[in-house]
Amino acid sequence: MNDSNIIGIHPLGFPWKTLDPFLFCVHHVDGYPAGNEAMGPAASLAGRRMGQDFEGKDGWRMYHGENVPGFPQHPHRGFETVTIVRRGLIDHTDSMGAAARYGNGDVQWLTAGRGINHAEMFPLIDRENPNPLELFQIWLNLPAAGKMAEPHFTMFWDRNVPRHIERDANGLSTEVMVIAGSIGSEKAPPPPPESWASRTDADVAIWTIALAPNAQWTLPPAAAGTNRMLYFFRGASLRMDGRDIPLNRGVELRADAGIAIENGPQESELLLLQGRPIGEPVAQYGPFVMNTQEEIQQAFADYRRTQFGGWPWPGNAPVHPREEGRFARHADGEVERPAGNVHAA
Repeated sequence: MNDSNIIGIHPLGFPWKTLDPFLFCVHHVDGYPAGNEAMGPAASLAGRRMGQDFEGKDGWRMYHGENVPGFPQHPHRGFETVTIVRRGLIDHTDSMGAAARYGNGDVQWLTAGRGINHAEMFPLIDRENPNPLELFQIWLNLPAAGKMAEPHFTMFWDRNVPRHIERDANGLSTEVMVIAGSIGSEKAPPPPPESWASRTDADVAIWTIALAPNAQWTLPPAAAGTNRMLYFFRGASLRMDGRDIPLNRGVELRADAGIAIENGPQESELLLLQGRPIGEPVAQYGPFVMNTQEEIQQAFADYRRTQFGGWPWPGNAPVHPREEGRFARHADGEVERPAGNVHAA
């Protein structure tokens, strides 16, 4: 058995371990009940640490939300968030006056750059049935040259995110959702212009991978010097490069080798994060990620002075009207919707 292509195997904690250029990755899975009039849970909130509810009581969390689950107004500087919503919805608002509702396969790629306040709330739209939510949030670092970029976000609507499908010798399929990077003839939509992922030599890839029961597939090689982690988060069992991999493990891989994957008797899903390391010092304090402690202190001073543009919304945790569909309104007033129609606000 040749284990040389597997560098290490790590249990998936909270958050998941990541490698440069990534800073953070979390997988939120919540089985929310039916919604109430305010789009919060139609259930008792007794016994929860409101404002800090991360325990998962009854299979769901309020996080920092008081009425609607989610993350009320909070700042970021110096990095990007990539939010992949597999089920459920997120209501976004920010200090630029921009807003969005997205989910059910959509991706938001937000460049915080020099600083942004935003809220990410999870409206429980359905008043009759459960409101399941599943998402990944990934933090991708910015190099020093991009840390003070103008903040903005890009939307990848579900129907515009490429899917690459391969079948093995037995006709069993593997499907790759290509959020960053490329595989075969499928290439992800362009990332924001200041992103590390916008550099062709950065070799950034963000994929979700679904293998049919007993499917066999080879993860193609990437460039030497790239960092590569594959996270096994759903399924029963699989083998990777001839080695049994337990569920809920992150596997650090040699990037310049193809990795043979043999799935077990249930469908399995994996997340791939790869990229050439930025290789710069990382100074982090909570939502600020810079290169030096002096820059962190400056970030706090700037936030106290400017609030990164203030907060143009009536509360810290806004949600959009229940009947509102998926949309994105950018800071310049442009509105886009998944159907592709674009019109002025």
